[in-house]
Amino acid sequence: MRRGLTTKRQRRRRGAAVGVTAPFSGCESPNDIWCIDFKGWFVTADGVRCYPLTLIDAFSRFLLRCEALIDPDGRQVRRILESAFQEFGLPRAIRSDGGPPFASTGPGRLTELSVWLLRLGIRIEIIAPGKPQQNGRLERLHRTLEEDAASPPASNCAAQQRAFDIWRGEYNHERPHEALRMRRPGTVYVSSRRSYPCRLVEPSFEPVGLVARVNKSGFIKWHRRNVFISSALKHEYVELLESYQVDGRWDVRWGSILLGSLDNHRLDRGLIYPRRRRGEGEVSGMSFAEP
Repeated sequence: MRRGLTTKRQRRRRGAAVGVTAPFSGCESPNDIWCIDFKGWFVTADGVRCYPLTLIDAFSRFLLRCEALIDPDGRQVRRILESAFQEFGLPRAIRSDGGPPFASTGPGRLTELSVWLLRLGIRIEIIAPGKPQQNGRLERLHRTLEEDAASPPASNCAAQQRAFDIWRGEYNHERPHEALRMRRPGTVYVSSRRSYPCRLVEPSFEPVGLVARVNKSGFIKWHRRNVFISSALKHEYVELLESYQVDGRWDVRWGSILLGSLDNHRLDRGLIYPRRRRGEGEVSGMSFAEP
């Protein structure tokens, strides 16, 4: 054991983080990419805020879920995704914007929700800031949703959900879609062959690295100090790789995802976040799934 860490793990690295430069590249069949987002909230007649969450298959435009939520947090989104996975199977990728609960400003932009999705072997794609057109299928859907199912709002969220359910059925099975050559989404979509529940994917480590486990509060032990890494990675293992370019610098990774670095000469700085460099219009992606 070194520096309070466990011994080296003899594993190879899988699934590097991937930059995707073209929106919906590789979307050639149902379940290649699902798109998820919150439509802007509105107030139902009883004065309660309603946050519509939509989940759509990018290829077929099939509306998998349209849910009226009162609390738009990660636990509620996970509940809805689990329901969709049980009914339709798993997609290869899920695309979202960079806001919570889908992404964060912390290390690797990870949240508890995205960590769970990555462990399921689903690639995460995050659109660039100020580029809603990279999730354009949902942007157009939300305009139709507001016009047809939320104007005016229902009496309460339960009534609003009933309205969403009726509208979702019409959208999937009755309305022809121009992008589908006037076919209906329900005639194009087929369920995924990747069933849920499934075996969780284990992020792997290079043999040269040191491995530490993140505790329930998001900290690891390093040089007898508690160093905060990420609350999204509680109970996960991270790898520390010594830098050959900067003396005393150690990179911290969760599988293929660079979280930041630690400087042995300035341990008081904690985890140093990497600089983010994105090209205009770029969609960032990360995955642990095997090719």
